[in-house]
Amino acid sequence: WVFSGDYKTEPDRTCDPFEPVSCDVFITESTFGLPIYHWTPEAIEFGRINAWWLANAAESRTSMLFAYSLGKAQRLLAGVDASIGPIAVHGAVERMNQAYRAAGVGLPDAPHAAGDFVPIVRGKGLVIAPPSALGTPWVRKFASAEGGISAGFASGWMQVRGTRRRRAVDRGFVISDHADWNGLLRAIRATGASRVGVTHGYVQPLVRWLTESGMSAFAVPTRYTGERGEDQAEPETSRVTRVSEEADGATQP
Repeated sequence: WVFSGDYKTEPDRTCDPFEPVSCDVFITESTFGLPIYHWTPEAIEFGRINAWWLANAAESRTSMLFAYSLGKAQRLLAGVDASIGPIAVHGAVERMNQAYRAAGVGLPDAPHAAGDFVPIVRGKGLVIAPPSALGTPWVRKFASAEGGISAGFASGWMQVRGTRRRRAVDRGFVISDHADWNGLLRAIRATGASRVGVTHGYVQPLVRWLTESGMSAFAVPTRYTGERGEDQAEPETSRVTRVSEEADGATQP
């Protein structure tokens, strides 16, 4: 038996690559277990982030990018074009960066966004902060008099237009540390498992698809939900319907 935990199949400069393990029974997460979740190549998404940052800097606007402090923030730091301008990070991100650097992971220079470094990034730089900082007074001190702030959010949930609206951000970038629909299916097939358990996310849609495809699949009760997307705050049937409707034509951020 193999229990996956959370995983992604995409390459990542900041962590070891995904490695399938042959097994009889595979228990997989299903955070993005709907066909509407289909990630664009990382290089394209980082190109969009860089273009957004460049455009903001041209208008003397600070680029504020929100992402989880552990894992996502470091992946963003390693992927953006650091030559565009100065980069600073929230204190919660800086603590994680120190651990990454101590482990030998290469990250660009990104000081703590505080003190004398605030005016250095204001109006031209990129600030990476956790979602909890969105809308707080801390964010407002980075607003320039000429252009203010542009807020972006990096998450798989940004695939859906309605989530971007509810987050009240200017741009959504679809970069996730979870496998998308195709990634889940590839991972399942790679194990060679004869039975598949599904947990944490869109469980029933993935179980149904696997079963109808001739596989032996079953739901595994989720004891801990952790961070949940806004689209997962409703009963299974209603949220699947609503997310499918909102995602119509929303494959690009």
